[in-house]
Amino acid sequence: MEYAISPLGDLAVVLSFGNEINEKTNGRIQLFVSKLEKEKIKGIVEWVPAYTSLTIYYQPDVIAYDDLKAELERVNLSPVKSKTDRPLVYEIPVCYGGEWGQDLAYVADYHGLDEQEVINLHANREYLIYMMGFMPGFPYLGGLPETLAVPRLDQPRQNVMPGAVGIGGNQTGIYPADVPSGWRIIGTTPVTLFSPEKEEPFFFSSGHYIKFVPISEEQFLTIKQMGDTYQVDRFEKR
Repeated sequence: MEYAISPLGDLAVVLSFGNEINEKTNGRIQLFVSKLEKEKIKGIVEWVPAYTSLTIYYQPDVIAYDDLKAELERVNLSPVKSKTDRPLVYEIPVCYGGEWGQDLAYVADYHGLDEQEVINLHANREYLIYMMGFMPGFPYLGGLPETLAVPRLDQPRQNVMPGAVGIGGNQTGIYPADVPSGWRIIGTTPVTLFSPEKEEPFFFSSGHYIKFVPISEEQFLTIKQMGDTYQVDRFEKR
C-alpha cells in the first residue's frame, strides 16, 4: 500500500496514508498496524493511529532513521500471513436524556425532532473508532448522521460525568472521565472506559466499532452497581 513517511522530531516518524477520512483509509492503517505487531522491530517503542496517519515512536540509539524507513517498507511489502481478525462491534448501553443527557432536548429542538427520534437516529448504528485521543480512553467516532450535527456550547461546561455521550459538530464520542466539555451531552453510559490500574487500561482501540443501545434509568443504575462484573456484548462485524 502507498504511504508517505516523514520525521517527527528525532524520536518519531509519521506515515501518511492520504488525506481522505473514511473507512478505506482506516482499513489501510489497521492492516499496516497488524503487520507491524507481528514483526516486533527492535527499537520501536509504540505507534499511534490517527484519522489518516500512523505515528511511530522509536529509539534512535537502537535503530537509525534510515534503517527504520527500510524496515517499515519491508513490513509494508510483506504478505498478510494469516486472515486478519475481523473488527469487533461493542454494544454500549446508554441512558438518554434527563439528568443523564441534559442536551437531548436541545438537539431535538435544533433539528425539529422529538427526543425519541434523536435517540433512534443516534443509537443502533455502528460507529467506527477512527482513533483514540485527546484524553486517555476517548474514542473518535465516525458515522454520526448529518441530521444530528449540532454546534458546540458557547461556554464549555467545567465538567461532565464519566461515560457522558456527546455530540460536537458532526462528531459523537464518549467521555471516559470527569472533564470539561463543549459538546452537547445527550446520554451517559454506565460502562467504565478507562481503568489506569488495569494491565489493559483502555476498553476500546481504533479499528473497532461502537453501537449505542438505549437503556432505562433503572437498567443504568443496575449496571453501574455491577461495576466490572458487567459484560459488554460484542460481536464480529459482519
